[in-house]
Amino acid sequence: MPRPAERAERRLTSGAPAWVAAAEAVLDARLEADVDRPLAVALSGGGDSMALLRLTSDWARRRGRRLLALTVDHGLSPDSPDWNALAERAALSMGADWRLLRWTGPRPASGLPHAARRARHRLLAEAARAAGARVVLMAHTADDVAESERMRAEGSSLGRLRAWAPSPVWPEGRGVMLLRPLLAARRGELRDWLTALGADWVEDPGNDDPRFARARARRALSGRLVPVTQPAGEGAAAEGVLRVEEDLVHLARAVDGRALAAALVCAGGGDRPPRGDRLAALLARLRAGEDFVAVLRGARIEAEGDRVRVCREPGELRRAAAASLPLAPGVEAVWDGRWLLTVPEPGWSVAPAAGVMARLSDADRATLKALPPSLRAARPVLIRNDPPAAVLARGVGKGHALVEERLARALDRMTHENHPDAVFHGAAPRKHLFSGVTIMNEGRFPGPEEPRRA
Repeated sequence: MPRPAERAERRLTSGAPAWVAAAEAVLDARLEADVDRPLAVALSGGGDSMALLRLTSDWARRRGRRLLALTVDHGLSPDSPDWNALAERAALSMGADWRLLRWTGPRPASGLPHAARRARHRLLAEAARAAGARVVLMAHTADDVAESERMRAEGSSLGRLRAWAPSPVWPEGRGVMLLRPLLAARRGELRDWLTALGADWVEDPGNDDPRFARARARRALSGRLVPVTQPAGEGAAAEGVLRVEEDLVHLARAVDGRALAAALVCAGGGDRPPRGDRLAALLARLRAGEDFVAVLRGARIEAEGDRVRVCREPGELRRAAAASLPLAPGVEAVWDGRWLLTVPEPGWSVAPAAGVMARLSDADRATLKALPPSLRAARPVLIRNDPPAAVLARGVGKGHALVEERLARALDRMTHENHPDAVFHGAAPRKHLFSGVTIMNEGRFPGPEEPRRA
């Protein structure tokens, strides 16, 4: 006699359309089975996300995974309480845990869709990290890909939708990957499937509001046959990254556009890709063999002969007001989007080396002097005011650059949920900026498996 889980699987997959098998194949290829770590699902209550919830809940039941459904309430519709209630009922009926995430604070006078999208990704990433989830499932379809490409053709800086990609917010999305298993499905197919199952969903009237670019693209493509194609760049290896040394990226002159854009964003510490025309201009100069120095998206690119280096531009760092960040003891902090730092005692902050080099010891100044001049001023320095101290590389805390891992994730070096660390082939082992040898009278800084002292 079939068990209840087997009967549920048969009901769900019996006579299922081809996109169901395609979606399950994506889940199998990217996700672990039989682990206690939760798998997060973005659940708005719309037809796409409700179909994703049903499909994923069945897959998770068979693969021994827990589901966490995350619903973001942007506070933009009077109907959102009803939508939230529907999402909660659906999640609990599928055996998933459910969390409601609210976007609070002021709304921008313009660019509301962009701000709402960033807030949604930030809330999803933070909730996933808090729950221990490494992957958030998103319900984008082939129609979303077509609409996004149309918006990009009309000048939007919207990123391309890929089946497997890091969270687009930084540093909130550190360590969180997005998985879109429904890119082979059409929006109408999902709703037909839900109707056959007797499932409910909501339709957001904002999706048809012509004030928004997404709604205009949707109207323009309505009724047209949109081919289901692989998003641009999906599955293609980005070329031209030679190696990464902490926060310095070495490139070949033949670097492709995708790798150059990712290097600029990661080395610059931000999360917004460069505009296409500016990126194309840089690529043209590299291809022409020109020697030059340029600044884009907070990063500095230096091309001289066969050597191309990308690092943080110190002047942009100062303009970004990333001058000083207080550090709480035992709490990891991301500074300037590039370095992960931890100190074991209160009273310390981190600031760029620019302006404080004279306060460093002779040994620390010698360490900085060994670096390329453009790299020195943007290195982090730990500062304490009472008693006074300024330390670059000895005995206070631990830290490492995030540039390599972030860049490797962006360029598909991480291909599976069980690969938490992504690196480039042949890269040097990660080095700590702070040695963590002895901390005044506080003893040795705890290792990664030891408990931290308060």
